[in-house]
Amino acid sequence: MKKKILYVEDDPNLAFATKDNLEAYDYEVVHAEDGAEALDIINKEHFDICVLDVMLPKMDGFTLAENIRKSDKQVPILFLTARSLQEDKIKGLELGAEDYVTKPFSIQELMLRIEVILRRNNSGKPVAAQSKINSIGNYSFDFQKLTLAVNGNLQTLTFREAEVLKYLSERPDQVIRRDELLKAIWGDDDYFMGRSLDVFISRLRKYLSSDPVIRIDNVHGVGFRMTY
Repeated sequence: MKKKILYVEDDPNLAFATKDNLEAYDYEVVHAEDGAEALDIINKEHFDICVLDVMLPKMDGFTLAENIRKSDKQVPILFLTARSLQEDKIKGLELGAEDYVTKPFSIQELMLRIEVILRRNNSGKPVAAQSKINSIGNYSFDFQKLTLAVNGNLQTLTFREAEVLKYLSERPDQVIRRDELLKAIWGDDDYFMGRSLDVFISRLRKYLSSDPVIRIDNVHGVGFRMTY
């Protein structure tokens, strides 16, 4: 079955050429010209990945991503940006994006990024029949269903959040190096992924805050240690 891409780009010439090339690689591509149209589409259809331009009319790519994440925490997001500011790239990762591509880009680069993202996500797709619930302090953690429950409250995690939590919780009291964790989850340890990891750690601390015994401590200059 063809992988389905939501592609959001307001430049008609770039959109036509990119869509045509992606379809030539046997992807099904649904194109939207602005953020509002894209949000309407994604609320009605399922996609394997969303490729979003940052500078969009009616609703910018960052706001679009925030809205997508409210209803779908799992669909991978890749940003296209004409701006190379570090702050923009970090913001995209903080919003839960998997990656970014800076314009102008080659179709080969875009294809490679898409393939890598889809391969990562498909290799770890949850399977309900294999669901196994683990205890982390007072919490019940179901990696396959991407849920964290305590006292009747259920938190749905993103796939990356669940991966980070699984990696740390399976190694309690151990000091986990940053580069080890980054390579295990993202396959890389570059600067931007490192900043994204810090955001994920902060979110997990918030999710686990109902049990004061659980801690994810920074080990200065080394990495993290989870205790519970």
